Amino acid sequence: MASSLLLSKRRIRTSRKKGGLVEPLVIKKILVPVDFSPCSREAFRVALHFAKLFEADILLLHVIDTRALEALNMLGLAPPSEEKAQMHRIRRRVRLLMRGLLAMPETKGVTITRLLTEGKPFVEIARTARTEGIDLVVMGSYGGQTGDVERIFFGSTAERIVRTVNCPVLCVPLPHKVIEAAEVRETPSKPATTPRAKGRRAESKRTSASARSSKSS
Repeated sequence: MASSLLLSKRRIRTSRKKGGLVEPLVIKKILVPVDFSPCSREAFRVALHFAKLFEADILLLHVIDTRALEALNMLGLAPPSEEKAQMHRIRRRVRLLMRGLLAMPETKGVTITRLLTEGKPFVEIARTARTEGIDLVVMGSYGGQTGDVERIFFGSTAERIVRTVNCPVLCVPLPHKVIEAAEVRETPSKPATTPRAKGRRAESKRTSASARSSKSS
């Protein structure tokens, strides 16, 4: 079960106890699963901050969800005969998106290894965390920019990872923009005019015009 994090300089303390003492956990390897949504991009940014703070390496992982391809095949949108070519296109696109993340200025000074796998995201992320000796998983709390199918899968994946892996998991939400008071400009509103008020004004104008006409005659 993942533990809650309490930050301290050069280390993270977990809630696990050994002999009545809080056991310190040194962070040297961070796993960052990404689906290239704004939320996972923010998670990568946070992971870079952790990597610099603890002098840790990052393993950047993307899982090509084979369930999404199977669903498209069942709907006839991706015939099996084109599966190989489609997978090639997906891999090429993922590599380009990976390069985009690695081009972020925050990556300077951090050792980052890219990993691309196929399968179920939950299974592959958990397996990678176990086999690679990961100390911390940092991931977006939800996806949403790579298609409806991936959004559903990635959201449930985050919850499963938190419940399954033995290392701490940090789920990063997409930050909300704070609007300062100076950014909000009030537009003066005109008083609402009802049909009855319009009728009274029109009657008043006719009465005034009639009075002026009587005086002139």
